[in-house]
Amino acid sequence: MMSNNPVAVARIANVSRRSILLGLSAGSLVLAVGLPTLSRAQDAPVEFGADAMPNGWRDDPNVFVSIADDGIVTVTVHRSEMGQGVRTSIAMVVADELEAEWDMVRVTQAPGNEPRYGNQDTDGSRSLRHFFDPMRRAGASARTMLEQAAADAWNVPLSEVRAEGHVVRHAGSDRTMSYGKLATAAAALPVPDREGLRLKDPATFRYVGKADIGLVDNDDITRGTTTYGIDVRREGMLYAVIARPPVFGGRVVSVDDSAALQVAGVERVVRLDPPTIPAEFQPLGGIAVIARNTWAAIKGREALVIEWEDGPHAAYSSEDFEAELEAAVQTDDGKLILNRGDVGAALAEASTRIVAEYYIPHLAQAPMEPPAAVADVHDGSCEVWACVQAPQVTRLRLAQRMELPEEDVTVNVTLLGGGFGRKSKPDFVLEAAILSREVGAPVKLTWTREDDLQHSYYHTVSVERLEAGLDAQGKAVAWLHRTAAPTIGSIFAPDPRQKLPFELGMGLTNMPLDIPNVRAENPQAPAHTRIGWYRSVSNIPHAFAIQSFIAELAEATGRDPLEYLLEVIGPARLIDPSEIGDVWNYGESPERYPIDTGRLRKVTETVAEAIGWGRQLPVGSGLGLAAHYSFVSHVAVATEVEVVNGEVHIPRVEIAIDCGAHVNPDRIRSQMEGAVIMGVGQALTTEITFQDGRPQQGNFDSYLIPRMETAPREINVHLVSSGGYDQPLGGVGEPGLPPIAPSIANAIFAATGTRIRRLPVADQLRS
Repeated sequence: MMSNNPVAVARIANVSRRSILLGLSAGSLVLAVGLPTLSRAQDAPVEFGADAMPNGWRDDPNVFVSIADDGIVTVTVHRSEMGQGVRTSIAMVVADELEAEWDMVRVTQAPGNEPRYGNQDTDGSRSLRHFFDPMRRAGASARTMLEQAAADAWNVPLSEVRAEGHVVRHAGSDRTMSYGKLATAAAALPVPDREGLRLKDPATFRYVGKADIGLVDNDDITRGTTTYGIDVRREGMLYAVIARPPVFGGRVVSVDDSAALQVAGVERVVRLDPPTIPAEFQPLGGIAVIARNTWAAIKGREALVIEWEDGPHAAYSSEDFEAELEAAVQTDDGKLILNRGDVGAALAEASTRIVAEYYIPHLAQAPMEPPAAVADVHDGSCEVWACVQAPQVTRLRLAQRMELPEEDVTVNVTLLGGGFGRKSKPDFVLEAAILSREVGAPVKLTWTREDDLQHSYYHTVSVERLEAGLDAQGKAVAWLHRTAAPTIGSIFAPDPRQKLPFELGMGLTNMPLDIPNVRAENPQAPAHTRIGWYRSVSNIPHAFAIQSFIAELAEATGRDPLEYLLEVIGPARLIDPSEIGDVWNYGESPERYPIDTGRLRKVTETVAEAIGWGRQLPVGSGLGLAAHYSFVSHVAVATEVEVVNGEVHIPRVEIAIDCGAHVNPDRIRSQMEGAVIMGVGQALTTEITFQDGRPQQGNFDSYLIPRMETAPREINVHLVSSGGYDQPLGGVGEPGLPPIAPSIANAIFAATGTRIRRLPVADQLRS
């Protein structure tokens, strides 16, 4: 049993003879790595679905490592691979501690199974930060058992043998024995106690932090021989697409499917009931067309004649809702969420008061591979193959919807062609299962790009109002922040209108600002569409507003933006997030993960120096800065822009991250580069707007992700390490994104004198 005590030690168990290992070589050494649940009082589950929410982000993983009698090491990874390199990085950690040769290491993907593997959500930038230490212990335990097996075989003391390069060597005689030869004997030994386990000196790491070995899937991906969700085929499979209500909460009034049934290849038309609101991860309902191929299904859908009832959100308009949010942040009746000092008195006594409002639109995750799933429901069982980020939630929801025991539901996780939070929601998998049960055959359900963009779980729209009071020297002495945005909680509970603690803890209640009087309020904001996780989540609006506003304060006082930003960050110090109003801290212990303003200053100074802050630039060019703490990492960005005839060009971006010690530097750089490209889109072109309840963007001709000509000509990534491998790791996948847009906006101001307070820039600079 795993302990719920936050100080409990992790366990490694020899499970080589358990029935769950059927299919592995009988002589294999197999270890299960357990991580204790970490929980704190403030992590109490919320009433609208604690298992689905990131509240506390508890983990109880059992990750299996095996060595077969041919010497092949297999690492079973329980997190989903979507380009971030988690399958490679976890395997690197095991292989290094195991002293394995990389060409003898294999990776296999775990199916969705929470009792066996623990929390499998691939989100929150926490896979490596939670599994670096357990995977080191797994590799070290296997290495120790191999060494003991060799010592026993040679009848020598354990101290005289040493594993290296996939063999165990006896120092006295220089005899060697391969891992494969030792696997069976090692499997019979007890697992070493954690207290006596010998971990490698990080200075002797061969892979971790040093090797550029590429992705374990790279060859298969390049050759097109691997399997994404959209690639799965099953014998006798049918194909489906769905016409969903064009407005969230709508339903079918009537349908004429006669023309659709005349399309060659179309087999059936199936009506799907709308969900009960709040919908959580349930399908939206509509009319499904099932055919012998996807093209026939699409053409059949086009031939449907459907009368829709649009429901309660038929009047949803982005323009009107923006005005509604602006009105909300201009009143003082919002919920008080943070209060330090006396902001009212400080503002009244301030020499200067500055006010600004910022707008951030809805965004869609838009992964390159839209949602896709294959389901086969028959004879009291359900098996699916899908590109999901949360396989255990997928399994649970399938069991509930199919009315089956969880043990009769199998979720096979494919590679994901991007995720960004969209594939944490398994509505598309449930759709495939419902249709398979209906027709009695395997069904492949495909979302088109239009389906993906017009029926997403959108990043929330937001208006942020900030007011600051400055003393006679221009120093900020008062700070008031009002944030209004529909909450992710709206998909779980009936009409909640204020942000949840984890949303507030993304750059707002954990602002590391050296300002004596700080107040934050959260006015109400209803949701008119599905709101969901999107890479970096609420850090996006909070960072954009705060980092833009700091630059505005610098301009108002005639100060250099770099100098002013460092002043607002303040001197190097460790901040307990819970002492400044954050009860969440990304689910981590505030003692292990304090906010370190020294690290935030360091990454800021790093990018400023790299971009040549203060140098003279031609007319129409400018430099901008932004820094942000998120997912327990510290990131700063410096951007150079050129504005020509209202068009923004980005010659160079410098981005620095301090995420602690580095496991896979190549993947960290890739994540930062990807964050820059994604952030450029947020800043310049990307938004989802609504009119009459309907999203107005349907494909990449209108949802404008960055093209080649928009992307920065040069991106330089700086990996700043403030600690060794004995210190806790930070996140990587998400923290690069929040400072990108404000750094671009600040650079545009430096180049043109035009302040960008509304995203995206779009045509705001065209006369």
